Amino acid sequence: MKIGIKGISRASATATVALTAGAVLAGSVFAATAQAATPPTPTIAAKGGYVMNNGTAKTLFTKAADTRRSTGSTTKIMTAKVVLAQKNLNLDSKVTIQKAYSDYIVSKGASSAHLIVGDKVTVRQLLYGLMLPSGCDAAYALADKFGTGTSRSARVKSFIGKMNASAKSLGLKNTHFDSFDGIGNGSNYSTPRDLTKIASSAMKNSTFRTVVKTKSTKQKVTTKSGGYRYMSWSNTNTMLSSYSGAIGVKTGSGPTAKYCLVFAATRNGKTVIGTVLASTSATTRTADMKKIMDYSFKK
Repeated sequence: MKIGIKGISRASATATVALTAGAVLAGSVFAATAQAATPPTPTIAAKGGYVMNNGTAKTLFTKAADTRRSTGSTTKIMTAKVVLAQKNLNLDSKVTIQKAYSDYIVSKGASSAHLIVGDKVTVRQLLYGLMLPSGCDAAYALADKFGTGTSRSARVKSFIGKMNASAKSLGLKNTHFDSFDGIGNGSNYSTPRDLTKIASSAMKNSTFRTVVKTKSTKQKVTTKSGGYRYMSWSNTNTMLSSYSGAIGVKTGSGPTAKYCLVFAATRNGKTVIGTVLASTSATTRTADMKKIMDYSFKK
């Protein structure tokens, strides 16, 4: 028998080379798999963003997550949360729509649920009017109903105080409200991280979850004369129809806020929830959120 290098047979040497090559190949496949399992962090147009695992509160994505910014109508998440936290809440109690509510949206050029003065609308219906078409008239009606005081202005001030108390109870240090709907007076702000935590807390309420996942609704309300009319509302959150597993929660926009979105989705038993603030357009905020949600589901 001929002996190869250093007394190793050629057959053994060949086997060793094959083993070594196999190990290198396996190592390369493992490295490629590991690399594929960690997707690159996406770039978004929004100035701020944050996503977390709703079950574990683990952070999955951040971009200027603690920078205070105007929040637009995403403020209404807290409006709804405060209403739903009221003791002995009767969702079927009726609120008479006041002229002040319609005058307000006209003066502000605000988004509207098109509530009719004199109609009697239930609290539950007002929540749909608040969260789907982003009705600032519905927000005003709820603040007037659930604030305390002898005048409307006092009740509204009281309600906004409850919003700030709720933020404080969640331990949020970068959030402050000076309005019930996001049309602030210079001191209405939050951060992507804080807004996500507010939404996560609100989503623990079954009524809130039901409302914010609704794409459209038709509600029968009582008119001033005792008859009835139907109010039809569609959700401004188009991702409910375009993103697999979407379950909420709220859009927002404004001259200062730009385009905002708080969003949640569940896939394979995992729920992720997040926020983008100050994106450049309605289309871009949707694209931003899809990117960071896709990324977060892979983590």
